[in-house]
Amino acid sequence: MTHERRVMLLALAAGFPAMVLALVLLWRGGGGGDGAIGFKWLVTVVLVVCWWGFARAARERVLRPLQTLSNMLAALHEQEYSLRARGARVDDALGLAFFELNQLGDHLRAQRLGGLEAATLLGRVMEEIDVAVLAFSEDSRVRLANRAAERLLGEGAARLADRIAAEVGLDSVLTADAPGILELALPGGTGRYAMRRTTFRLAGKPHYLVVLSDVSRALRDEERRAWQRLVRVLGHEINNSLAPIKSVAESLRAGLGDADDDVARGLELIRARADGLGRFLQSYARLARLPSPRLAPLEVEQWVRRVAALETRRGVTVHAGPAVTIRADSDQLEQLLINLLANAVEAVPDGNGSVAVGWRVDNGRLEVIVSDNGPGVADTTSIFVPFFTTKAKGTGLGLALSREIAEAHGGSLTLRNALGGQGCEAHLVLPVGAGGERAL
Repeated sequence: MTHERRVMLLALAAGFPAMVLALVLLWRGGGGGDGAIGFKWLVTVVLVVCWWGFARAARERVLRPLQTLSNMLAALHEQEYSLRARGARVDDALGLAFFELNQLGDHLRAQRLGGLEAATLLGRVMEEIDVAVLAFSEDSRVRLANRAAERLLGEGAARLADRIAAEVGLDSVLTADAPGILELALPGGTGRYAMRRTTFRLAGKPHYLVVLSDVSRALRDEERRAWQRLVRVLGHEINNSLAPIKSVAESLRAGLGDADDDVARGLELIRARADGLGRFLQSYARLARLPSPRLAPLEVEQWVRRVAALETRRGVTVHAGPAVTIRADSDQLEQLLINLLANAVEAVPDGNGSVAVGWRVDNGRLEVIVSDNGPGVADTTSIFVPFFTTKAKGTGLGLALSREIAEAHGGSLTLRNALGGQGCEAHLVLPVGAGGERAL
């Protein structure tokens, strides 16, 4: 039996004794004429209708508030917090129930708004921070990637969703010790990344939250400061020793005349090597005294073609890109491109070697690519280290100085072996910046 029927039967039962008593008194008293009988039937009908009507009214007074409470709870279950019950008051039992339900709706609404605002703020922070944040499921599939992670992996969040970590080159972030430093080669950049990993549960299942921060530049800055200190100390001490050695050698050479050719040649060798060592130290000192770039408008096409024309040992093919102007130090960028083209020309074989340079603009960044068909680079991680060189007469300064220039302009310089073929590619990335205008 339903609750509605039980309430109706109880209401009818409450009035049943009085109704029976009234009808008994009505039909036993009075005369028995036709008029009296008709009047008794009329009163009987009125009493029965009133009895039934009051029972129905009592039923509605009980059921309507329950239906209101049910609708309110259903709305709260559906996270609809705008509905409010009428008749809420604290001096009435039913009104107090409505009052507490309305208070619950207000509280849940405030909680939901607070949660939405916190989630929006967290999402905005994750999108704006320059740190890659990714979430992986237990089976190593990507569940979340912020904007920095999209740039790092070279794909949008929609394409990254549900991809396996190994497919996007991040299998090591789930297996390596955390926290730690990883060497990663990704579409958005190659370098060293500080990695942190933690676990959390979503829908009852374990997930991994991975944070990747590019620390290549910070580590390079620290390395550069260490090399600069070393160069300054060594340069000072060696120069203090070279000056008297050179002076004494020249004095002895002048005093000997032609008396002893062997001694004269030895003194001349000492003087020549002292001069060479002095020039060698001066060249390294350039790395420690690189001036800040003086920014001015620079047309990329003129810059590239002007530097390409300076390389006379071998013709350089220029693949023209879009017309674009950037703000940069033209002298420093010319030296940078001269170094890259010189390395490419020296790397290609005689006879059938080729060197090309081109540029493109993507997402507000200018990318200049110098490519050759040489044998490639055996160790791409050490070529930017000062003093490291693979050339017989190299100083190990050209690429290190070039990267310093690129980073001083807010850009980057990387070298990689050509994919699927022979040769090497140098990628110089510079911001077009607010001062640059791309010509359409």
